[in-house]
Amino acid sequence: MLVKWIRFGVCSFVFLALAGLQGGAVAQDYPSRPVKSVVGFPPGGAVDFSARMIAGRLGELWKQQVVIENKGGAGSTIGADAVAKAAPDGYTYLVVSPAHTINPSLYKKLPFDARTAFTPVTQIVSSPLVLYVHPGVPVNSVRELIALAKQKPGVLNFGFGGNGTSVHLASVLFNMMADTNIVYVPYQGGGPALQAILAGDVQLMFGGIELMTQVRAGKLKAIAVTTSKPAAAFPELPTVASSGVPNFEVEAWYGVYFPAKTPQAIVNKLNADILKVLAQPEVQQTYAKNGFTIVGSSPEQFAAFTTAELEKWRKVIETAKITAE
Repeated sequence: MLVKWIRFGVCSFVFLALAGLQGGAVAQDYPSRPVKSVVGFPPGGAVDFSARMIAGRLGELWKQQVVIENKGGAGSTIGADAVAKAAPDGYTYLVVSPAHTINPSLYKKLPFDARTAFTPVTQIVSSPLVLYVHPGVPVNSVRELIALAKQKPGVLNFGFGGNGTSVHLASVLFNMMADTNIVYVPYQGGGPALQAILAGDVQLMFGGIELMTQVRAGKLKAIAVTTSKPAAAFPELPTVASSGVPNFEVEAWYGVYFPAKTPQAIVNKLNADILKVLAQPEVQQTYAKNGFTIVGSSPEQFAAFTTAELEKWRKVIETAKITAE
């Protein structure tokens, strides 16, 4: 019996060793043909910008083409579903935004399980949202805004483009944590919402850092950022958390997933190569110029981050009874 167990142990060790060697060999040869980078949004947006930034330089590093495939629709779930169903061989990866951790609670039924259908690779970058105010609103800080909102409940309005978007949920979270009654006004996209606040039809908006051009033009006021620390690109702006709403934190972020069951050696290879890209001075300068902070996390760190995001938005969406419709 003892001899049998020894033989079993030796065979198991050899099998695992051979499997490890095989995985390493696969990673060494990867990629040997073009790789597809799926983006769940149309061309031209911030997610697409990050996907193309990474894809172009991975292509140079690998001497293989990395093809961007935009599969927009249903809040990015069409693109995510395509990757969830793709072969787990390393030749299809998904570039995601916060929508990936919002949609599982927003939609009644998805064609995939966001917790099990993907293998995390890395978080690429993060950036703050900014709390913008129409110049006609007599506030210059979050504390002043909260005081005005409590003095005039139901009078101020948050504008946003798209139900269940990160800017919408940031507004809901702000109301919850600040104990205010600011009305939500949805628009069909970010463009119409921006026009509404510029015209004074709504008074407030959480928006991306790209809207700081409107601040410099004197058409909007920026009073705070939503990250836990001040943004390097706008150090003059305090955080919402330090200005009257403790623990308030919302990030715009982008990351990369493989389909579930992709070999770990390939996951590690893509992670290492994306980190090489993020270390390039030109990439760092371009991201910094556009207000992004490079993250470059490990697969384990990215998994923990997205798990926390899934839970945070589940609580907000369930409490506020938000749906995708």
